[in-house]
Amino acid sequence: MRRALRIALATAAIVFAMLSYTWMTLPNVRVLAKTPPATTAFMRMRESQASGQDRTPRRRHQWVSYDRISPNLKRAVQVAEDAAFWQHQGLDFDEIRASLESNWERGEFARGASTITQQLAKNLYLSPSRNPYRKVRELFIARRLEAELSKRRIFELYLNLIEWGDGIWGAQAASLIYFGIPASELNPSQAALLAGAIINPRVYSPARPNARLLRRQQIILTRMGAE
Repeated sequence: MRRALRIALATAAIVFAMLSYTWMTLPNVRVLAKTPPATTAFMRMRESQASGQDRTPRRRHQWVSYDRISPNLKRAVQVAEDAAFWQHQGLDFDEIRASLESNWERGEFARGASTITQQLAKNLYLSPSRNPYRKVRELFIARRLEAELSKRRIFELYLNLIEWGDGIWGAQAASLIYFGIPASELNPSQAALLAGAIINPRVYSPARPNARLLRRQQIILTRMGAE
């Protein structure tokens, strides 16, 4: 019993120290309130991957304000990625519980539960790795983002920085490249196609939508109409 107690106390101390260190070394997200980032961890990662494959890195990106992004795209992305975005504080505990139950039943990690805020945290500062410690940092950064920024600003950052194809970043670049129009002019069908591609934009291209992407588009359009 004494040995078990010592092991438990040592484990608790290590976990506490790790969490404390993680919290103290979080990035300063407050600067994002007024200044968009010049680059993100995901952009740098993709450019490094391209260089490693002897390809010329591409970055097509153009920042636009929240008001210059179509309401259709905002609604489509929300219903596709995070229906409770405006209600939660960075973590959707109902979705987390549903994800855990689904993954337990399947015996594999098949369903995620990342909110828009968590995805933004990952894109800005982290990587797509499923390392547990990386996930802890993602959760902490998401809470910091929610504490320091408005919901509107978080969504604006997300829509401007998310990956939408090879070297394509943000709503404006995606709209111009795939449809030849600015992000402000996207109709519901176009918006749903873009939102459907977020799940894996390097596989599901709005320029050449496969059957699965087209099904996702129809599901998203149905959910948009039901709001």
